[in-house]
Amino acid sequence: YQKACSPWLRQCSSVGSISLPNVMSEWWCFQVICWRAVASMAWSVLLLLPTTALFVVLSRISLFHPILWISECLSLLTSTSAIFSFILLCGVVLLVGFFNLEYYTVVPSIACSKIALLGQVLHPRQFVHSLVHCIMGVVVAWCCAFTIGGRYRSLGHPCTQDESSGPEMCLNEYHLVLLLVGAFIGYSHSLVGVVYNMNYVSFHTMQQYKYLRFKGALPLVVKASAVQALYCLRNFLVLYFFMGYAPRAWICRTLDLNINCSIHSLDSVSSLLDLSLLYHLWISGTFLLLTWYITVLLFRIFVTEVYSFPVQSTFTEDAHQCLPKVITGMQPMILKFLALQDLALLSQHSPSRRLEVFSLSQPGGHPHIWTALSKECLSLLSDLTERLVTHHDTVATNGRAKSQSTGSNKRSTTSSEMFLRSSGLRTPLTTPFTPDRDSPFSSPALRRLTGPLEPQGPLSPGFSSIQSPHVMRRGPKLWSASTGEGQPRGHICFLTHCRLSLQLPEASSQSLFADSQLHIWALQGLSHLVAASFSEDQYGIVQTTLPTILSTMLVLQEAVDRHFKLPHTSSKPGHCSCGMGDDSYKTLRFALRSSLKTAVYRITTTFGGHLQ
Repeated sequence: YQKACSPWLRQCSSVGSISLPNVMSEWWCFQVICWRAVASMAWSVLLLLPTTALFVVLSRISLFHPILWISECLSLLTSTSAIFSFILLCGVVLLVGFFNLEYYTVVPSIACSKIALLGQVLHPRQFVHSLVHCIMGVVVAWCCAFTIGGRYRSLGHPCTQDESSGPEMCLNEYHLVLLLVGAFIGYSHSLVGVVYNMNYVSFHTMQQYKYLRFKGALPLVVKASAVQALYCLRNFLVLYFFMGYAPRAWICRTLDLNINCSIHSLDSVSSLLDLSLLYHLWISGTFLLLTWYITVLLFRIFVTEVYSFPVQSTFTEDAHQCLPKVITGMQPMILKFLALQDLALLSQHSPSRRLEVFSLSQPGGHPHIWTALSKECLSLLSDLTERLVTHHDTVATNGRAKSQSTGSNKRSTTSSEMFLRSSGLRTPLTTPFTPDRDSPFSSPALRRLTGPLEPQGPLSPGFSSIQSPHVMRRGPKLWSASTGEGQPRGHICFLTHCRLSLQLPEASSQSLFADSQLHIWALQGLSHLVAASFSEDQYGIVQTTLPTILSTMLVLQEAVDRHFKLPHTSSKPGHCSCGMGDDSYKTLRFALRSSLKTAVYRITTTFGGHLQ
């Protein structure tokens, strides 16, 4: 158990030595992350037994001799060799579970260009991942070959090349092809994991029991395994048709095996179209992917299970486990996700825990819990606003860095002025929506967007024509004549065109909102707590920060609206694939926009005229 959790212990200890006590790191890694990972691995091993039995039945199917078929399956499942194969499969499943624990992430890694995606595929860490999965694929394929038996049972078989010589060992190409299919599917599984973010773990908005989640997702897992195995088999057959001689010759030379000339090789059209061969290759690939996908699914279900943090602790030594400490600390990212998820659920469904949030410290009478929670939520929202404003400025200048001059402060103020003009506002935000710029809740983005405005003329250095809706329809300019350098040269145009052609259009927008599940929970938690404080806050501590909360949400609303008006930014969510690759991150920006509008509406309808 400690060996399996040692990588997380090293990570957590390195983080804890900077900002958290080591006791919190050990508590979190042992009692939450590693315990959930070990539980998912245990269930994967338990489910491997019925999955293996099903594979044995389907691989030895014989509809015309049902009694013989059933008796052979039962004798095989109770044999010593089958037990040895099952032990090997258990080891593979445990290793897959370890890789899930080592490589998972709650914030997807989104490549904004094809070159960046290629860099992820060729990364040394990914190379190790692919190599290990190839080896595991070969091990699973060997177990499948032994289970199927017959012509797939061994790599070599006795043969006679001519009458004068004695029996020799020849290569069994059927066994070799099955092993190569396992290696190919293992590598494909690793490659698909990078391209489609297979290691990304998302949190479901609808809370369900683990059994119900597994039961609902199992048909999709079976379908994804069968379809993916079919595609991998197609690609492998094409590759083996053109390059099958290379591994066959290398195996024969390495193991000193001969090639039986009386049997046609499998790198021909007639041999590869053998229906029995195709069926056994496909059912073996489906079994391999099914066992791995079930391990991935169980890990996702267990690691994203809701965890209820105590709002406040009675003893000092347990203070690091409380929600305010966890949500504001520097810890593994999944801990922050679980804490904000608990805050969102607390604010909606737990009146007793909400009273603890609205309580005052004794002695002193300070709202430490509310201050810590609201400050962290507002900081998350302000950071997202800052990212969106920076991205918009970069797109407006087409990726060129702004020149540093004495008028940089004026240009910064002008961008704020353009931000307000784009929404139709001609004056700064007024009370009660004007935040305190010296408040600890304010951020650089908030100060920048709500700072004093200075009039700018059309000839001023900071003035930009992006305010015009006609310019917005044309898209950003690649070159500007105001730089004083004249027209670009041919090779610069060519390099710019190549750079733009390698960009993935939606990826930059998706990467901005990759961690927006945090912001969605922060919006839900804040808005529900503020709405509940109208009748539950006995001391009025929430109303003191209500202007800052509304201001932060409205400024973020303006930034989100501007982002959706940018070119190459889709205004509607796309269709998600049905495979095991979780692409729910592609719709996070739309969920954030909806949650933001709902949060503002919830607060304003609750307080109504009292906002004046």
